[in-house]
Amino acid sequence: MAGPIEASCHCGQVTLTVPRPPETVTDCNCSICRRYGVLWAYYDPAEVVLPQDGSTEIYEWDDRSIRFHRCRICGCVSHWYPLDPARARMGINARLFPLGMLDGMRVRQLDGAVTERYLDEN
Repeated sequence: MAGPIEASCHCGQVTLTVPRPPETVTDCNCSICRRYGVLWAYYDPAEVVLPQDGSTEIYEWDDRSIRFHRCRICGCVSHWYPLDPARARMGINARLFPLGMLDGMRVRQLDGAVTERYLDEN
């Protein structure tokens, strides 16, 4: 699948557009990501077309460095966005991409609960 890709929540109220498929996705085991059950695809915020203002609810946790967004209607977690504008990475919930897009994609395991390191790195 080449070209822009649209991620959409269950009800379709929240959509995000990314320029290309991710090379990998991340399964994080931190206290919030494991509960959300998401796979994160990372992009530069400047590359992503964000949802319409007011379509998401925001949750900030811990050090308040990122904001988790979820649809106001169906509750699907759509993305997280950094509060520091100099941070050039945001996470899109890859489970909202079109069905089949993640087939065969490498899933990296991030130990966000303890070490903040990928478990597949030496």
